[in-house]
Amino acid sequence: MTDPLLAESALARRVEAFLNALANHASPATVEAYRHDLAALCTFTERREVTDPAALDTALLRAFLGSERSRGLAPRSLARRRAALSQFADYLVKQGVLVDNPVGLLRTPKQPSHLPRPVDVDALARFLDTPHDGSPLGVRDQAILELFYSSGLRLAELAALDLGDLQNSRVRVIGKGGKPRQVPVGRRAQQALAEWLGCRSVLAPINEQALFVGQRGQRLGHRAIQKRLAQLSIARGLPEHLHPHRLRHSFASHLLESSQDLRAVQELLGHANLSTTQIYTRLDWQHLATSYDAAHPRAKRGPNDPMNSPRSKP
Repeated sequence: MTDPLLAESALARRVEAFLNALANHASPATVEAYRHDLAALCTFTERREVTDPAALDTALLRAFLGSERSRGLAPRSLARRRAALSQFADYLVKQGVLVDNPVGLLRTPKQPSHLPRPVDVDALARFLDTPHDGSPLGVRDQAILELFYSSGLRLAELAALDLGDLQNSRVRVIGKGGKPRQVPVGRRAQQALAEWLGCRSVLAPINEQALFVGQRGQRLGHRAIQKRLAQLSIARGLPEHLHPHRLRHSFASHLLESSQDLRAVQELLGHANLSTTQIYTRLDWQHLATSYDAAHPRAKRGPNDPMNSPRSKP
């Protein structure tokens, strides 16, 4: 369905064609986000009486992002606007509409340094070990919690799981950009999933392939999963808000603290770039310093090391 903001101009038709092509390999959430971003572009260009996609140049797109910034759009949203523009421009280059991508000369808005905070290991263990009521919904919720923490899945990845994606001690997911990967499933998560599969038929009709279903037997949606996690954090006495991203971040942080294997965590999270994992799985400085002192052959300090002197400390 075409967004009402996308008028029937040549530019709007190119936008719609791009979104249809994008839907073949990107998640519905990404397509919808880019639709919103490019609808804003069309509104901006129409006010300037620009309807030809070949007229998209660096100056015009810089003015568009500048107007969005003046409108109060947050840096994260501006960065997504730029990403949508860049992918759309790449599409226009492949279609022969543009000679090159004009977005390459536009700076990416600086992102805030805020990082998600993982849940404390002991607090999370107590939360997961809290008994549920034994109902099919309670069993389902426990399986969802255990799988999120065991395998570090994104919300969209978990919600999209089908019965056939479970393979003994691993699960197959489709990540960002339509990239498949296989992730291990821990013992506790395996037990929770086995219990859920034992009572799933109480809620799910025989032809439903979704792994997790709601009371009506249909695939559990993103919002429903988020809502259940928030409710469970309150019901089980976790003194902080819980959402899928925090469980994914906790999975990565706790695993990295134990293994020190950044590359392995990158693969498990499905990150294309190691820099994303480094930001996503921040370790506190003291933990890093202790690991460095213990492992590096030139870092071990004796009692007479001048660096141990009070004067050497800032």
